[in-house]
Amino acid sequence: MRTATALALLPLALAAPPSRRDAPARVVKPRGAQLVDGKYIVKMKGSVTTESLHNSIQAISSDADFVYNNNDFKGFASSLSAEELEALRNNDNVDYIEQDAVVTIKATQENADWGLARLSNSKPGSTTYTYDDSAGEGTCAYVIDTGIEVDHEEFEGRAKWLANYAGDGDDTDGNGHGTHVSGTIGSKTYGVAKKTNLFAVKVLDASGSGTNSGVIAGMDFVAQDAASQDCPKGVVVNMSLGGSTSSAVNDAAASIVNAGLFLAVAAGNEAADASTSSPASEPSACTVGATTKDDEFAEYSNYGSLVDVLAPGTDIESTWIGGTTNTISGTSMASPHIAGLGAYFLGLDASPVADLCDYIAKTALSGAISGVPSGTANSLANNGQSS
Repeated sequence: MRTATALALLPLALAAPPSRRDAPARVVKPRGAQLVDGKYIVKMKGSVTTESLHNSIQAISSDADFVYNNNDFKGFASSLSAEELEALRNNDNVDYIEQDAVVTIKATQENADWGLARLSNSKPGSTTYTYDDSAGEGTCAYVIDTGIEVDHEEFEGRAKWLANYAGDGDDTDGNGHGTHVSGTIGSKTYGVAKKTNLFAVKVLDASGSGTNSGVIAGMDFVAQDAASQDCPKGVVVNMSLGGSTSSAVNDAAASIVNAGLFLAVAAGNEAADASTSSPASEPSACTVGATTKDDEFAEYSNYGSLVDVLAPGTDIESTWIGGTTNTISGTSMASPHIAGLGAYFLGLDASPVADLCDYIAKTALSGAISGVPSGTANSLANNGQSS
């Protein structure tokens, strides 16, 4: 139904068949990923018209699962036969084709509470979080995840459900991960930016799993929807999820940034270079590694030159489904600290969105974390209220 509705908005006139190209478009298979058999993401060239996009979709036998049509990322996701795949490779409007793959959340179960206080103190061990009372007011935070329990009392009516691309037809957070992430960004007790508005964009199901095509659909929605929301101070986006390196996911991440939004992403939990994960490997995203309560680099956290900043990630207490709280760990928990901090700084007019990741890195505590791998920035996020 989603695809039929989207296509109803496209021009009905048919154009001439696309011209053949000198060399076939490349077909990308994310390395180390769990591939989805027969499913592909077709990335069109940026200059493609809406009519040409429509015609390319009409040329295949299956309905498109998703249609992407924002200024920086145009294309579609669908099942393709071998013949259809070959025809699209020779379509001059196609940039590249990527086989769809599974995406998952990045968290583990633990027990403790300390991360929020660490953002406003120069040394570890404090239980006090000091912050400006503007607290991200006038900003909005999109959470691309498992959804949000929007009626949780910790969100004070500031959370709203916007869209579901998980394919499960269930407009609730059946997992808890997205609610936890949202709590770190903007809940009244556990949030960095306690007055930001929270928007749920579901791309992962109750098991914490989804596909690259569904994730990109959620990203495409955010890039287009943000301008319609009342967010006078600016918009941040959090993605506490990841899979193997994907050109399509990275391009969709870049389209969010190019839309004038701040994008914080989890570095990943494989204890590997962040270049092996998406969207963590997209240079324009603000990629976040994780630390522990003892100011150590988390043993699970991805690392490398693509990591922009570090934030608390181990044993983080936050909101959970059922009106409760939970304590879990992962770079999934580090990233929302930075999304929340981004909203906090936007509320203070401390930095324009385009420079926000650099600003967060420059205001961070330098050299505070032990065990940081070589080539990784030793910069622990701080809100500038350190005593």
